[in-house]
Amino acid sequence: MKKLIACLLAALAFVSAASAAEGGMAWDSFPTERLTDRAALQNGAKLFVNHCLSCHSAAFMRYNRLTDIGLTEDQIKANLLFPTDKVGDTMKSAIDPKQAKEWFGATPPDLTLVARSRAGAGGTGSDYLYTLLRSYYRDDTRATGWNNLAFPNIGMPHPLWELQGQRIARFENVKDPHDEGKTLHVFKGYEQITPGTLPQQRYDEAVADLVAYMTWMAEPAQQSRLRIGVWVLLYLGLFIVVAWRLNAAYWKDVK
Repeated sequence: MKKLIACLLAALAFVSAASAAEGGMAWDSFPTERLTDRAALQNGAKLFVNHCLSCHSAAFMRYNRLTDIGLTEDQIKANLLFPTDKVGDTMKSAIDPKQAKEWFGATPPDLTLVARSRAGAGGTGSDYLYTLLRSYYRDDTRATGWNNLAFPNIGMPHPLWELQGQRIARFENVKDPHDEGKTLHVFKGYEQITPGTLPQQRYDEAVADLVAYMTWMAEPAQQSRLRIGVWVLLYLGLFIVVAWRLNAAYWKDVK
């Protein structure tokens, strides 16, 4: 038992150390109310198809599953079926994987489960994506011309730059208060250099819609699972009370 406790404490210490070492900027909180807003999910699906699907796939999601968020098959065919003509097909990107690897240095990953796989010490995968898509800035030292505060030296160019516009990040070198011989590169804010098609508040709302869709896509049955889970727990609670009283009735005469 002592060895087991020691192993558990060691594992906890390792996880804590890994979380502390992860560092980086703090992630913004994704507005979770978007997950139950069908209009937001539908707008997010449109943004995903128009701005993400050209390079990334969502190979575990079929177009006809979008009927779960209130779209009809006719609406899907008319507005979202750009890479294919069959509503039952999966969401595959139109880009050639070989060309993508040549252009970006790696094949763009599938995004079906990214909202779940990117969870970390900073928050949920939704928080990460919400922060990432709002942290791009122009950087001429990068091959793509873009960089990101949440993912430094990111290989992916800004997929929504037309909506947000172009901006640069301002940094300032300051001395580390804990180490006089060390200099910190501190972020001081953004400077907009060209406007986007959306003002900043509406851009943030569009990103929230896109992340809401990607979160829903990672587990379309999540809301149903949560609702069913509540009823299952209530049933189990009631069953425990009944079983406890039944057990007492069976054994009350046993000495």
